[in-house]
Amino acid sequence: MGPFIHLHLHSAFSLAEGAIHISRLKDLCIKHEMPAVAVTDTNNMFAALEASEVLSGAGIQSITGIEIALDPVDCGLKEQRDTGLPSVVLLAQAQAGYMNLMKLSSAVFLNSPVEGEACISLDDLLKFSEGIICLTGGRDFGPVDLLLKDGRQAEAEQLIQKLKIAFGDCLYVELQRYGDEMTPAVKAVWENDLLKLAYDHELPLVATNGVLFPTQDDHDAHDALLCIAAGAYIQMDDRRTASPAQFFKSAVQMAVLFEDLPEALGNTSIIAQRCAFRPRTHPPILPSFAGDTKAEAKELERQAREGLKARLASIELAEEEQVYWDRLTREIGIINNMGFPGYFLIVADFIQWAKTNDIPVGPGRGSGAGSLVAWALTITD
Repeated sequence: MGPFIHLHLHSAFSLAEGAIHISRLKDLCIKHEMPAVAVTDTNNMFAALEASEVLSGAGIQSITGIEIALDPVDCGLKEQRDTGLPSVVLLAQAQAGYMNLMKLSSAVFLNSPVEGEACISLDDLLKFSEGIICLTGGRDFGPVDLLLKDGRQAEAEQLIQKLKIAFGDCLYVELQRYGDEMTPAVKAVWENDLLKLAYDHELPLVATNGVLFPTQDDHDAHDALLCIAAGAYIQMDDRRTASPAQFFKSAVQMAVLFEDLPEALGNTSIIAQRCAFRPRTHPPILPSFAGDTKAEAKELERQAREGLKARLASIELAEEEQVYWDRLTREIGIINNMGFPGYFLIVADFIQWAKTNDIPVGPGRGSGAGSLVAWALTITD
C-alpha cells in the first residue's frame, strides 16, 4: 500500500474559498513527505499550469483536477441547497481527460443549465468522461451523499449507476471524515449507506479531506475569508462555514482517521499512479491569419497602407505626408523582422470587430501602443 495522497484540495484559485497558494502547497508536500497532490479548484483550472510547473520542479507529482458543480435537478435533487450546488471531483488521467476537463470547465460558464449559477448538466459530465477519474464529491457536496442524507437510496442508486456506466473503473466513492459538525447518528447512517452502495456496486473507496487551508491554525482566518465572500459577519449563525479539520493533514493523521478503512487510504496512491499527465509550458499558440508568415507580412502591409490612407484623409497633418509613409515602412519592417505580423493582424481583427459592435475597448498599452501601424489598423486612436 502506497502513502496517502491528497486528491481533493482547493488552492487560492478557488476564489474566496480556498486559501493555499501554490508555493505554500509545495512546501506542505515537502514537509509532510507527500510525493503527489491534486489541485481541484471549484469550477476552474486556473492553477493547473502553475501547479504543474512549481510542484514538478520540486519532484512532486502534480495531478490536474477540478471540483465541478452539477445541475441539482439532473442529480435528483429538487432544489438548490443553502450550502451550494452538488459537485463531483474530476482528475485528468491522460491528455484526453485534460482536454475534456477544459471543455467542462468552459461549459460551466458558457452553457450552465441553471440561471444565475455556474454548473454543468449531468449529460455533459457523462458525455466528456474519457480520460477522467471521477470521485463522487464527498459528504457536503457530493450528489450521491446528499441523496443518501435525504433517505433517498433509490435515487442514489440510479445516479451511481449512471456514473458507473460513464466512468467504469475510473469511478471512486469518496469518503470524508471531519468528525465535528455531523451528529454521530446521522454520520453513522449516512456513511453506512454510502459504504453499502459502494460495496453493492463493487466500487472502490477513496479517502479525501476537502482541503481549504494550510494548517489548523489558519481556520479562523479562512472563516473570515468566507465571511468576506458572503458579505456576512463572523458572529452570524446562519452562514457558510468550513470544518476546522479541512486543513492539509499529514498521511499519519489521515491514517488514524481511516484506520478501519485502509483501502480508502491506499487507493489515493493508486489513483495518483493512474494519472500520467500534467500540462506543460509551450510557446504561444496563435491562429494563422493568412496561411504563413510571408503571407501575413503582405497582408499586414496591405491593411496598414489602406488604413493609413484613410486616417490621413480625415485629419490635419502634423508633418509632411511622406514622413508618415516613411515611418510606416520602417515600422512594418521591424514588425515583420520580429515575426509579429500575425499578432498585429489578430489584435486588429478583434479590436475592429469590437468597435463595429459598439463594445468599448481601451486606448491601447504596451510596447506597440504608440506605433503608426497600430493607429493605421485602428487598434489605437
